[in-house]
Amino acid sequence: MRHAHRLRDQRDVPSFQGWLALTATSYVVAHHLGSLPSVTGPRGTWWNDWLDLLVPWLVLLPAAGALSAAGVGRRVWALFAVGAVLYANGHGVHLAANSIGNSIGNSIGNRSPAAGAHLWDEVVGHALWYAGAAIVAVALTAAMRERPRPGVVGFLLACAVGVTWGTNALGADGGWVLGLAGGLAATAYGRRGRRDLRLTLSVAGVAALLTIGGGLLV
Repeated sequence: MRHAHRLRDQRDVPSFQGWLALTATSYVVAHHLGSLPSVTGPRGTWWNDWLDLLVPWLVLLPAAGALSAAGVGRRVWALFAVGAVLYANGHGVHLAANSIGNSIGNSIGNRSPAAGAHLWDEVVGHALWYAGAAIVAVALTAAMRERPRPGVVGFLLACAVGVTWGTNALGADGGWVLGLAGGLAATAYGRRGRRDLRLTLSVAGVAALLTIGGGLLV
C-alpha cells in the first residue's frame, strides 16, 4: 500500500507542482498590487481598489487546484477552508477600509485615512488576511511530503514568496510579529523535510526573516 501511495504521488507530481508554482506566482504578484501607481477611479475610489478585488481568486483558486491534484484528505480540505475564509474575510476588510480611507483622504485633499479606517485596514484586516494565508500555506505543506525537490525556478519562487511575506508584514501595524513567527515556523519545519519539497519552506522562511530583519533595522 505504501508503495502504491508513492507511485500515485509520483504520477501527480507535475500537476501538483504546476499548481503550486502558479499559487506562489499569484501570491507574489497579487500581494504587491498596492505598489502600483494610484489611479483615481469612479466615485472617489482608486482603480487599484477595483483591481484588488481579484486577489482572493488569484491566490485561493490555484491553491485549491494544488490540493486537488495532490488528492489530499478531508482534514486538509477542512484546514484549507478555514484558511480561505479567513483570507477572504481579512482581505475584504482591508479592501473596504483602505478604499474608504482613500476616499476620505481625497475629499480633504490628502491621503491620510481616518483612524477607524486605519484600524480596520492596517491592523484587523491585515491580521485576519495574513493569518488566513498562513493557514492555507499549512494546508499546502501537507501535500509536500515525500515529493521531489524542485529545480532552480522553484527555489527562486520560494525566495519571492518569503520576501513578499516579509514586505507585507512590515506594511501592517505590528505585522512584523506575525511575520517573524511565520518565518521561523517555515524555516524550522522546512529543515525537518529538507530531503523533499518541504525544503522550499526553509528557503521562503529565511527570505522572510532577512526581509523583516532588514526592514526593522532600516
